[in-house]
Amino acid sequence: MNSILRTAGFILLCAFTFQCTSLKKKDFDRRQVYKSDKLIILQLAPNSYQHISYLKTNDFGNVPCNGLVVVDDKEAIIFDTPTDDKGSEELILWLTETQKCKIKAIIPTHFHDDCLGGLGIFDKYQIPSYANEKTIALAKENDSILPQNGFKDSLSLAIGHENVTIKFIGEGHTVDNVVGYFPKDEIMFGGCLIKELGATRGYLGDANLKAWSSTVLEVKARYPKVKIVVPGHGDAGDQKLLDYTARLFKPKE
Repeated sequence: MNSILRTAGFILLCAFTFQCTSLKKKDFDRRQVYKSDKLIILQLAPNSYQHISYLKTNDFGNVPCNGLVVVDDKEAIIFDTPTDDKGSEELILWLTETQKCKIKAIIPTHFHDDCLGGLGIFDKYQIPSYANEKTIALAKENDSILPQNGFKDSLSLAIGHENVTIKFIGEGHTVDNVVGYFPKDEIMFGGCLIKELGATRGYLGDANLKAWSSTVLEVKARYPKVKIVVPGHGDAGDQKLLDYTARLFKPKE
């Protein structure tokens, strides 16, 4: 009888554990928390959100573009703006009014419009912007709105009790592309330096094809603990995105 009771108890414990695990996965595995015509927000981890907006292009049609929001103790940092003013304002209001967060910084990860197309709205709300010095120079050459603050190789910013790091590791998609890392959720925003699984090479007009693969391998070496990787376009994943991108751009011998 005791053996039967122990077995039954074990089954109940397993069922409860499975239920909790399933709930946790459901809560934080790409759970949609906001949607409009201009903006989609997905929760990827307890403190991290992928934002998706759309950029109309001549070569690739209406392209979904990603950014990342990380939060701690009601403070937030955003990587890449939504592609236009309307989507950017929606993201700002969702964070400040719905989530009751203070936005500490917006960080465009390179100079293309899918990273800083909505920067003017962040200026309107007096949200500080930070970018690689090369990004600011290239944005100026292209008559884009300029980020306010520049850094050369790396930057660390605090939100709540955590630090977010931003690093220029090497050229790839562009000569200025940086990556961001939030250790609390072990999540990386790779931006357009990183491709989703199965992606093609995409736009190469400003790329350094010789350096791209080695840059991504260096990213992987510097962030061995990363569990979630958000590319510039398409689905988030794990370190397999880094491996896939490195193979995709490996120079031919």
